[in-house]
Amino acid sequence: MAALPAPTRAAERVALVVELDGAINPVATEFILDSIERAEKQEAACLILELDTPGGLYKSTHVICKAILASRVPFITYVAPAGARATSAGVFITYASHLAAMHPASAIGAAHPVNLGGGQADSTMAEKVENDAVAFIRSLAERHGRNADWAEEAVRKSRSITAAEALKLEVVDLVVEDVPQLIAAINGRKVRMEHGEEEIHSTGAEVIRLEMNWRQRILDHVSDPNVAYVLMTLGMLGMLFELYNPGTLLPGVMGSIFLILAFYGLHTLPINYAGLLLIFVAIVLFILEIKVTSYGMLTIGGIVAMLLGSLMLIDIDPSIEADFLRIRLGVIIPAVAVTALFFGFAITKGILAQRRQPAGGIEGLVGESGVARTAIEPGTEGRVLVHGELWTAESDEPIRAGERVRVLSGEGLRLRVGRG
Repeated sequence: MAALPAPTRAAERVALVVELDGAINPVATEFILDSIERAEKQEAACLILELDTPGGLYKSTHVICKAILASRVPFITYVAPAGARATSAGVFITYASHLAAMHPASAIGAAHPVNLGGGQADSTMAEKVENDAVAFIRSLAERHGRNADWAEEAVRKSRSITAAEALKLEVVDLVVEDVPQLIAAINGRKVRMEHGEEEIHSTGAEVIRLEMNWRQRILDHVSDPNVAYVLMTLGMLGMLFELYNPGTLLPGVMGSIFLILAFYGLHTLPINYAGLLLIFVAIVLFILEIKVTSYGMLTIGGIVAMLLGSLMLIDIDPSIEADFLRIRLGVIIPAVAVTALFFGFAITKGILAQRRQPAGGIEGLVGESGVARTAIEPGTEGRVLVHGELWTAESDEPIRAGERVRVLSGEGLRLRVGRG
């Protein structure tokens, strides 16, 4: 019996599309690497990255670029949709791709490396980082025949250009309106792969969009410094609420989870340890407020320390545009205000509780009225009924049985009363 012919490659051909809208971080790196692996397993005609990014971490960018260069499937970066930009790390990824395309209403550039070492780096170190970035992007440009001189200007001078300029300067290979137009335009193009030159066959390919799984989506949001900071604040409040009210459990458990997620989000960021120390000092002051009666002074000090620490927490050169790495003031102020209200409420309740007359025990009976059940003479004891309970009582003045009395003080199980 003759074997049935295998299905044609054209009938099975797929084009995978992944969308990345946000900063380049470890989660984005994992997502892109997973997508490349899936494209290779499916023997896809190509893998298209629809990119809109303000930049990201240099280490993550380097890992992505290496994965693109080693990919066995043609990797195309498409800066889209309208209004998208490939800034900083996005330039490196675009240059590493086998083909680069842009939407007509998009932009690319400003690839000056962000100092993640904290604050103003010394000139020698800054020059080394810049030269390393220039050498890396020039090597990518030369590999794929793109404009290496402009790439160097994008790193050294933070130059940015439009899609039309990028096509004219041979920064990108195509300017197209959408993904279907891109798939049609790349058909028959030859690209340089690690294993040699390969022609793209994309005609009739089924477009399949890949998305982050639920774990990656959660971690991607957590990696936002503003989200991480809010989680850290909520975690701190949860833990402190548990200390104020031992045994409630839920605030402590949720606080622990929030703090772990916050530390995950912050561990890849350029942390200023002085700012982090100030936040820890604020936590210590808040905890001490539980143990020490300072009438709010420790809490005020904690709020000031938290505000200053929050402003200092992310440490990057202020002259560099890297808003995706900064905690917005619009997040810091409400977080500090909520913390202040929380502890202001707790302190107010604490002071009122201290001033309130005890409601239980013998101290709680002082000032209360009752009835003498027996006569009481000075120097002798009698019995009085207060709050439905019989107490042994003594008095400095004679009191008749049945007469109203008022509790003046108490010691042990004996009350001192007077006519009331």
